[in-house]
Amino acid sequence: MRHLNALPLSALRVIEAAARLGSLAAAAEEMGVTTGALSQRLRKAEEALGRPLFLRRPDGLIPTDGLAALMPRLTHHMAGLDAATGALLGREGNVLTLSVAPLLASRWLIWRLHRFTDANPDIALRLDPVSRMVDLDAAGVDAGLRVARNPGAGVDALKLLDQRVFPVCSAALAAEIHDATDLFHHPVIRESDALAGWKEWLGAQGLSCQGLRPGPTYRDGAICLDAAMMGQGVFMAWEALAADAVVRGTVVAPLPQRVPTGLAYWFVTTRLSARKPAVRVFRDWLVGEMDASRATWAG
Repeated sequence: MRHLNALPLSALRVIEAAARLGSLAAAAEEMGVTTGALSQRLRKAEEALGRPLFLRRPDGLIPTDGLAALMPRLTHHMAGLDAATGALLGREGNVLTLSVAPLLASRWLIWRLHRFTDANPDIALRLDPVSRMVDLDAAGVDAGLRVARNPGAGVDALKLLDQRVFPVCSAALAAEIHDATDLFHHPVIRESDALAGWKEWLGAQGLSCQGLRPGPTYRDGAICLDAAMMGQGVFMAWEALAADAVVRGTVVAPLPQRVPTGLAYWFVTTRLSARKPAVRVFRDWLVGEMDASRATWAG
């Protein structure tokens, strides 16, 4: 470790944060110092190395090619040091930070989470609802629940289940729908202009999207589901988003077919966070809950 003598660890923290966040202001906020102090530390680090590490642009800092190539290793090792420091302080062992797709959090996870907290009162769970795939190490996140075709690079991943879709609507509309062709007589609630899920579902019935009636567009799946409950049309819903509502009777599935979209639900960790006891406990609980949900939905 002779090279560490050439540059203080605090300088590596500054370099990593500035490169990852892309601005002095964001890095200073994360580290709890002023922008001026951070700028001075960064300048001293560059002087010690004898070369610039960033291109200064009006819209932020751009890492040089050499630094950009090193960033995955630098971020990974800084995250490891942070976790080790937390363990030495006795502060992080029973804290679990989870990144989760907002819809999955609000329509599936939150309804079950009391069972985890009741069974594990010593584990403090922090939820970070976010749609994008976050860099777990860089964001200080232990694990993620992702909805994607693949779990992403640089993570350990466990596939929980395939995403399936099916049409849902109010009871009044459902009474008028007896086969797939009847869907073309009612407004289609859209989450996007791409008619997400409709191509896959109708294709499995030997039909296309051509001729579907326009309906309201809400760029939020939870709102689309609420609109279907209110009788505004038919919505092609994720199984994890709508199946509980079908079981509770707040929305109706007029046709039984549930069709995979090619997406899946993944539980992801880093190699470092996977060894954390709280992560393993939550993973095992999550697998059990997913299995129980799947059995209920199938019934």
